[in-house]
Amino acid sequence: MNRDALFDHIRRKKSFLCIGLDTDRRKIPAHLLKEEDPVFAFNRQIIEATRSFAVAYKPNIAFYEVYGDSGWRSLEKTVDYIRKTDPSVFIIADAKRGDIGNTSRLYARAFFETLGADALTVAPYMGHDSVLPFLEYKDKWVILLALTSNPGAEDFQFFYSGKEQKFLYQKVLQEAATWASPDNLMFVTGATRAEKLKDIRKWVPDHFLLVPGVGAQGGSLEEVARHGMNDRCGLLVNSSRGIIYAGKDKDFAHEAAREAYALQQKMEHLLEQKGIV
Repeated sequence: MNRDALFDHIRRKKSFLCIGLDTDRRKIPAHLLKEEDPVFAFNRQIIEATRSFAVAYKPNIAFYEVYGDSGWRSLEKTVDYIRKTDPSVFIIADAKRGDIGNTSRLYARAFFETLGADALTVAPYMGHDSVLPFLEYKDKWVILLALTSNPGAEDFQFFYSGKEQKFLYQKVLQEAATWASPDNLMFVTGATRAEKLKDIRKWVPDHFLLVPGVGAQGGSLEEVARHGMNDRCGLLVNSSRGIIYAGKDKDFAHEAAREAYALQQKMEHLLEQKGIV
């Protein structure tokens, strides 16, 4: 999916909601465990209930890899189902890959060719040659980790270089922005650090930002939009547990739809305020 198509999708659905499919067998409703593929059965109902409100889905690959071959099959069926029900939906493989060039090339083939994802989360800390293989694919996206929501982000991402007068996450953003254009490079910036988005927008004004941390992690959608939205939106805001585990029983998909709709309505209002829809 190219950048214009993603913008159009946001305007059409009046939403910039990304739903994280962090599907854990230990948390899904018990009645689904009788299904041949409980993970896919859960995902299918979540997707069916929420696809009117979401512009993107983000399967977290660890939740599938943990089950070996059967987990990968669940993931493939999930991606195929999304493609069949709404081909315009943006699919992010949240795998956080990054290695030397030859290895990154194989990771790129696995997620862009074999799985057919539109985007892949990538770790930047081995430098440009570990990222460039992912950027060779037309209409595919790298989503580079820049400033994350977790408490451990303080360990390295806020390291300050007196020589460069930059934080490490700032260096990542500014340096990586020279490797590719806003047409195929996004950055992960956590919602729990929304106040940092004002500066981030100065450094990467046109790039999309994937913003996790709204919902269960406590990030504020309004704060994210205030500091991070540009004149074409430029945001994908992710909610995972707050949507997919909103319900515990047989009505879980209905409850997920209710939570997704509530976020979409807030997003529509924010887009209207910005004059985007």
